[in-house]
Amino acid sequence: MNSTQRLLDGPAGRIEVLVDQPAAPRGLALIAHPHPLGGGSNTNKVVHTLARSFLALGYACWRPNFRGVGLSEGVHDHGQGECDDLLSVLDSARPEYAHLPLILAGYSFGAYCQTHVAHRLADAGQPAERLVLVGTAAGFVEGNRRYDTAAVPANTLVIHGAEDTTVPLANVFAWAAPLDLPVVVIPGADHFFHRRLHLIRDVVTRSWKL
Repeated sequence: MNSTQRLLDGPAGRIEVLVDQPAAPRGLALIAHPHPLGGGSNTNKVVHTLARSFLALGYACWRPNFRGVGLSEGVHDHGQGECDDLLSVLDSARPEYAHLPLILAGYSFGAYCQTHVAHRLADAGQPAERLVLVGTAAGFVEGNRRYDTAAVPANTLVIHGAEDTTVPLANVFAWAAPLDLPVVVIPGADHFFHRRLHLIRDVVTRSWKL
């Protein structure tokens, strides 16, 4: 992909964003990366895989770096400020795409953030068309952090690794069960989807063709 870099004004200062643009966008995909304190950034391989998948489906893909990552200013804010950053990037992106549908996608910490962004958009009367959540941080995870992951719509696509030891699959089942939300489980995949990235792409692509 030939990504272009943009620097936008955000709540904590400058936000660095990678943008991938198809010739005639059918929608906008806002993609959030994993935990900044664990080295997460917008070039993460799972995030890159999501961007490639949505670009192939005709979506413009915007991948911001959360505050304190890369050229983005500010310091890590445990999810609250990061959700503000995502909404700020979305405000900057929307004028380019008129009333085209919005997809929220995220990996790990980024998936957790997108569940809360989705709520804030719905409360504002501007709901996303769909969410795609990979390796979603939920419950108590590695490092003794707790994630109060928000409820999501029934059409949300949730993908998780069967061998994930960072966010155990049981955590995601416990979050999804009260929502009657299916979870696509990738056999043999750990939290980082080593040698399983192509399966993320395949699941997303098949889901969009249903």
